[in-house]
This record gives sequence, C-alpha cells and structure tokens, in this order.
Amino acid sequence: MPKLPATLQHTVSTRPVLFARAAVGRLLALVRSSYLRHRGAYASFDEAIAAVRPGALVGYDNDEVVMHSFEYMSELKLEDYPVLFWLNRLLPRVDTVLDAGGHLGTKYRAFSRYLELEGTIDWIIYDLPAIVRVGRQFVDEGKLRGPTFIGDLSDAPDADVLLASGLLQYLDVPFDTFLKRLPALPRHLLLNKVQTREGPTVVTLENFECAEIPYQIRDRTEFLTTLGTLGYDVIDEWLIPGLSRTIQTHPHLGRSTSRGYYARLRVT
Repeated sequence: MPKLPATLQHTVSTRPVLFARAAVGRLLALVRSSYLRHRGAYASFDEAIAAVRPGALVGYDNDEVVMHSFEYMSELKLEDYPVLFWLNRLLPRVDTVLDAGGHLGTKYRAFSRYLELEGTIDWIIYDLPAIVRVGRQFVDEGKLRGPTFIGDLSDAPDADVLLASGLLQYLDVPFDTFLKRLPALPRHLLLNKVQTREGPTVVTLENFECAEIPYQIRDRTEFLTTLGTLGYDVIDEWLIPGLSRTIQTHPHLGRSTSRGYYARLRVT
C-alpha cells in the first residue's frame, strides 16, 4: 500500500480501534480489494490512477462502466430535493442548463417527473466520450427526449445554470479551471453531493467492481474560497449525512461530509 503523501499526513491516533480498522482495511486492500468501497489516499488524480489494481479499468470513460447504477441514479433521492427546489425557482427566468457530469440524463429523468422541462428549456449534458456515445444513442432510439449531449466544453453554450450533481469528486481538473473553460461563467451554480473534509484534499479510489475510479474529497475551506474568488456567493448550503464516506484503509483521515450548494454570480 503506497504511503500517504507528506502533504496529507496527519498524526495517527494511538487508539487501538483506529489501528485495528486501518490494519483490516489495508489487509483487505492487499488480498481482496473488491470488498472495499474506497481504498488508498493520494495527493492527486495521477497518483491515484497509478495505484489502480492490476487488471481493473480506470475511470468512467469505459463502456463497461457506463450503465453502472443507471436506473438507481435516475430515481429522485432525498438529497435531490434542494436542487429540485432551486431549479423550480430558477427555471422561469433561465433558458439553458448545462448538466455537467449528467451521465445518461439521470437527473433530467428524475426532475422531469416534477418540472416541465421538455420543450421549455435547453438542457445540455456534458460528459465523457463513452457516456456521450450511449446518451446520443438513447436520443436516436427515442429512449430519451429533451437533452442534448456534448463531449467537449468548446461546444457548450452560454449557460444560465450549471448543474453538477455528483460530478466534483470525479472531476480531474480544478473546479475553477473547469469553469473558465466555459464560454462564460454561469450565473447560477447548483452543486450537489460534493465530498468535503476539514483538511487537505485527498484523492482515493472508488471500487466499481470492474473498474476503480479516482474520487476526490475536497478541502471545504479551500473550495469555498475558490467559489468566492470566482465571484460567487453561496446562497444556500445543505448537508447529506447518508453520503459521508470513510476510506477504509485510512480511517484516521476521518469521515468526509457530503454537501450541496446553490451559488450565484455577483453582479458587477
């Protein structure tokens, strides 16, 4: 098991329970890593990718991973209701939603049962090439009506709303870099299921059975500072207790906290 990078090292508690949990987690990582939801703690995506177990696929951009949990993700969850609330308030005043990391229209499917979306708004889904291919196939076959799929941010329109539900832990570039690649900063950000911690950012590996996915747990203070520097004010914030995570091989890093944010660009 690779050592935790120096920038992420914390003093490990001497409590026997933590030592035991770490020992069990690291043993499982060595002999049966498929049992672990998360393993390893790294300073960057590149370090995490280098540690993917032999024979496993890397990341979401693989045909074998595209349909993973598709039906489950298309259901409206408790943590979706704050986003649904803000979308309901914003939609009468916006024309375009950029659904970044929108998969195969999972949130569009979930929200369209409660909001009038088809024919009333341009819903653009940005995602990885393997996902975009299947998404466009769904549209061509009539399995999905409404969204348009893009695989390159240069094709993105000026969006009133950026929706990123579950994207940020998988995003392999800094969030401000991602936003600056858009034609213009969106007026509204709806960010959901953002994994945060009170300490330096950690990248771990999430187990998808046939694949391992680099998974980022962000420094909460640093993340909020980034939003402020970009010119955004956080209008609303919510906790999602059921989605907090512990890295089984590094329990001394503590549990992450899953959060959602509605942020609005300051008018200058």
